[in-house]
Amino acid sequence: MVKKILFQLHWLLGISAGLVLALMGVTGASMSYQDELLRLLNPDVMNVEPAVGARPLSPDELLGRLGEQLPQRAVLGLTFSADALAAVKVNVSGGGPRGETLYVDPYRGDVLGAARGAGFFQFMMQLHRWLAIGDAGKPITGAATLALVFLCLSGLYLRWPRQAGNWRAWLTLDWRRSGRGFLWDLHAVAGTWVLLAYLLASLTGLYWSYEWYRNGVHALAGEPAAQHGGPGGRRGPPPQGQAQAQAAPRPALSLDPLWQSFRREVRDDYQLANLRLPERAGQPLQVMYLPEAAAHGRAFNRLSLDASGKLLQHQRYSDKSDAQQLLASVYPLHTGDYFGQPGRILMLLASLAMPLFFVTGWQLYLGRRRQRRAARVGRQAVGGASGNGQPWLIGFASQNGFAEQLAWQTAGQLQAAGATVQVRSLAQLDEQALRGAERALFVVSTFGDGEAPDSARGFVRRVLGGEFDLGHLEYALLGLGDRQYQRFCGFARQLHGWLQGQGARTLFAPVEVDGGDHSALQHWRAQLGELTGSTPPEAPAEPGFAAWTLRERQRLNPGSAAAPVWRLVFQVPAGQRWQAGDLVEILPPQAAARPRSYSIASLAEDGGLELLVRLHIAADGSPGLCSGWLCGQLAEGATAPLRLRRNSGFQLAKDDRPLLLIGNGTGLAGLRSLLRERARRGQARNWLIFGERTAEHDFLCRDELLAWQAGGHLARLDLAFSRDQAEKVYVQDRLGAAADELRAWLADGAAIYLCGSRQGMGEGVDAVLRELLGAAALAELQDSGRYRRDLY
Repeated sequence: MVKKILFQLHWLLGISAGLVLALMGVTGASMSYQDELLRLLNPDVMNVEPAVGARPLSPDELLGRLGEQLPQRAVLGLTFSADALAAVKVNVSGGGPRGETLYVDPYRGDVLGAARGAGFFQFMMQLHRWLAIGDAGKPITGAATLALVFLCLSGLYLRWPRQAGNWRAWLTLDWRRSGRGFLWDLHAVAGTWVLLAYLLASLTGLYWSYEWYRNGVHALAGEPAAQHGGPGGRRGPPPQGQAQAQAAPRPALSLDPLWQSFRREVRDDYQLANLRLPERAGQPLQVMYLPEAAAHGRAFNRLSLDASGKLLQHQRYSDKSDAQQLLASVYPLHTGDYFGQPGRILMLLASLAMPLFFVTGWQLYLGRRRQRRAARVGRQAVGGASGNGQPWLIGFASQNGFAEQLAWQTAGQLQAAGATVQVRSLAQLDEQALRGAERALFVVSTFGDGEAPDSARGFVRRVLGGEFDLGHLEYALLGLGDRQYQRFCGFARQLHGWLQGQGARTLFAPVEVDGGDHSALQHWRAQLGELTGSTPPEAPAEPGFAAWTLRERQRLNPGSAAAPVWRLVFQVPAGQRWQAGDLVEILPPQAAARPRSYSIASLAEDGGLELLVRLHIAADGSPGLCSGWLCGQLAEGATAPLRLRRNSGFQLAKDDRPLLLIGNGTGLAGLRSLLRERARRGQARNWLIFGERTAEHDFLCRDELLAWQAGGHLARLDLAFSRDQAEKVYVQDRLGAAADELRAWLADGAAIYLCGSRQGMGEGVDAVLRELLGAAALAELQDSGRYRRDLY
């Protein structure tokens, strides 16, 4: 039972997360030798040829030359190399939220330009970490990484060979196999080869995916947790204060004495030295450098110097404890660089192999699904037919579903000819069932080298191990096997021999099928003669999308520093209805395979389907596929493919209990439909806590909410505009400040509805509720349907 459950979870996670994992593998492989490839592509930018006897410019001289060439841009940092032929890497303001990286001749101070191909690798990183869709992609890649851990461990358990001590059983591929058998062998053996690499990559990748995981790792190591934005440091947009600091003029600072102090302190023992210039007067100079004998490419030392050159702090990688060194090495462990060039090469090959498991896994899944669908159709056909006389017993033993499929197809053919049939797995057959049958058909597969399928092992022990008279039984047998194995159709032949030994008589010679051979199956049908088949009914088609016309589009936050939020109104086609809290799926033309779901902000009685959509901007500045299309490209009067989706977990109860609604941003859409329905019912005990950036520009649906408050439909309205005061205030802060009112409302039977962003707001509200009410009380609210969430 455990193995069956693990198998179901293994293929379910494999087919759902496989594409994301394949993409992450390929993009990760593309970045394995990023620095080397960039240097190869940019010999005239990243390398220099100094004149004989030329000396490098001092840092102050270099800053002066940069100021002449880039007068409008501030220098944020400098990276010097001990290699005399390497250009200086300079990070300057502008060119993006994180600045721009340029290369400068250290001898003349000439700006050589940016590295060609750097944008490609930046995009690969965005795909690898966020699927190039910003924050929306982070939970997807995080979940896929968790799935990879499970796939590795469950795959190891599922393929554990009977001869576990035989290394050939683990690591060698049987080239004699073909078809589905070869696919399974390739999937399992190749997976064993890369198992450790995938476990290492996934367990380290989770460090950047989940804060709870990172905190747990640091707690196990006895170290305080640090904040990270991804491999190699934070890659997303900087906080607002940091962006403003980058744009502000840098304080005047003489770097030469500080540079000399650094060199004296380290005794010129460095490969690379990165100087992060102070943002404000009085801040120290931060230097991160890689010693010549560094353990790996990320074993950096760090020191800070005040404006006079006095050493304030010097942290050496070699002085750290084993746990601290391990924490500092998460990224090189992730890339394999921790183990030198062999580790990098192995991780590169393992990453490139990731699509192999997606493809083979899907082929195995689709093959199994086709067989099960055919078997299900056969069962439906058999279940709906009738016949006369002694029923035919059709027994099957299937390892991957093909034998079961053929058994039900055979049953359908017999019933089409007017026969009565009974289809049963060999696991359900015993001596009594065989004694009670006069005619039987057996459709059985062979597993491995002549063994019975797993489902028939009990039948072998229980029935084939005994002897009893079956002289009354007539039978035919269809055996499925693979001639690459020495004992081809071994189990079918074992069953045939046992039946004859008990006196049963064959209707015709057993039919043996090699790997699904069509001619052998046709021979089986021909031998059955008049019992051959009727056409099975087709499966019902899945409801599709309908064309909805965009009637109106209105921006709700003009002048906001945040991404635009649009209110869209679609004309409702005849017969389309929904309830408050339901969702709509939209299929953008650019992504016909991943529909997007949005909370509906209106009622069917309003005469239009309304959405609140924020234009998503990816890290590379490109608009989101669906939001970009809805907010900018879809013209008013044009149609879009929409499909309503019931969201029963977020719908209103029928009673008049008090309602506490909490949300932020476009999460107001789902709450708005609930409030409209409550107003329509005349239910006024509603409390809304809503948060956004500023009251001036981001107070979505301001007039409507204030009108509800004035009209008595909102008993309480708490607002949290995070940017309107020096200290940011969020909805969870408003909730915590109203602890007494919260307890009073809940004591009166109130239900809580939460809609908006999962990260930040959703997690923050959960934490506050757990702190105020206790984990047990919160769980009771969820179990009773009084705490409902619609988070994204």
